[in-house]
Amino acid sequence: MAEALQAVKGMNDILPPESARWEWFENTVRALMRRYGYQNIRTPIVEPTPLFVRGLGEVTDIVEKEMYSFIDSMNGDPLTLRPENTAGVVRAAIEHSMLYDGGKRLFYIGAMFRHERPQRGRYRQFHQVGVEALGFGGPDVDAEVILMARALWRDLGLSDVRLELNSLGQSDERKVHRAALIAHFERHADLLDAEAQRRLHSNPLRILDTKNPNMLSVVESAPRLMDYLGEASLKHFDAVKAALDAVGQPFVINPRLVRGMDYYNLTVFEWVTPKLGAQGTICGGGRYDGLVEMIGGKPAPGIGWGLGIERVLDLLQQEGITPPASSPDAYAVVPDAHAVPTAIATVEALRAAGVAVLMHAAGKDGQGSFKSQFKKADASGARFALVFGGDEVAQGMVTIKPLRDASAAQALRPLSDVPAWAAQLRNA
Repeated sequence: MAEALQAVKGMNDILPPESARWEWFENTVRALMRRYGYQNIRTPIVEPTPLFVRGLGEVTDIVEKEMYSFIDSMNGDPLTLRPENTAGVVRAAIEHSMLYDGGKRLFYIGAMFRHERPQRGRYRQFHQVGVEALGFGGPDVDAEVILMARALWRDLGLSDVRLELNSLGQSDERKVHRAALIAHFERHADLLDAEAQRRLHSNPLRILDTKNPNMLSVVESAPRLMDYLGEASLKHFDAVKAALDAVGQPFVINPRLVRGMDYYNLTVFEWVTPKLGAQGTICGGGRYDGLVEMIGGKPAPGIGWGLGIERVLDLLQQEGITPPASSPDAYAVVPDAHAVPTAIATVEALRAAGVAVLMHAAGKDGQGSFKSQFKKADASGARFALVFGGDEVAQGMVTIKPLRDASAAQALRPLSDVPAWAAQLRNA
């Protein structure tokens, strides 16, 4: 016998009944997107490697360490499994001239790939929900996408999530701040770890996002970007805060919040929970007004966020939030093999009428006993059993037996007029 193959480490199967939680979550997301007017976009899992190098920045952790990149053996093109999807959405918007008639509100749900050490809630194949609002430059859309995430927490039943905000200003403001930041860290070079030393002249802003507790003092005393912002950047940020205040959404200004990609400017934000340990961010994003031009399109503003589905599901489980049961409406019990054709025809008519029916499947040794079928009917969670016994079928009838209400009586229903009683099963 050949050795059994297993999934790649950090790339997990999602099996029933766990997959039902995913479906419930994704359906909740889709309903939210409809309410906000966001349309679904689906981009390839594989993209040209230069898209991410150009869009994310050469000295980001993702590009330097985490991308699954390879050379196409057919034509020699450098390709990468997408580590995030904002760059891909922007690429698609440029390639298909999506902004020719105005801005677009888009969302996606899909798999991303990063070669990092697998740990709880962080896997090599992970899944994201993301929103991207392209072509809108005003602070009102910043508030909209932030509040959309708040609405998702409400729809899911999550409560212990807080909002952190910052502004990264514009590129000229960051250049002045960058020089001050480098000078500060050079004066305290003996306190920097190896990673910070490496970033010092390539991407000093990312040092502010360090998780090294030994560097907190030097980071806390570093020059704050907020002090270098000009009037326009401050006005934009004040308008975002005013919109959040207007709907009673509390937030904390976090001057160390810089996000992990080079393309961000102005508003950046994260939704954070204390229930997932040090890696408490479950949703993050911000404005990226230069990314469209950086990737090769005409200048256009953009803002969005992404969340990790695994991490949100983990948080839901910790808070004891479970999706509604997805049991069938009815289970078809067919003790006599001669009744199978009639049962199949009836079950198909019920399904066409919107009734969820699970039909007993015979084994190689036959239909199985009446008792064993009823045990399976009860275990299925169905509210009714449809009994296709020999006597009932001979009379052109089926017995409907309630399984969850002991006080309800069973009843015979005609096989000749299924639509007349289908609603009883669907709406009970």
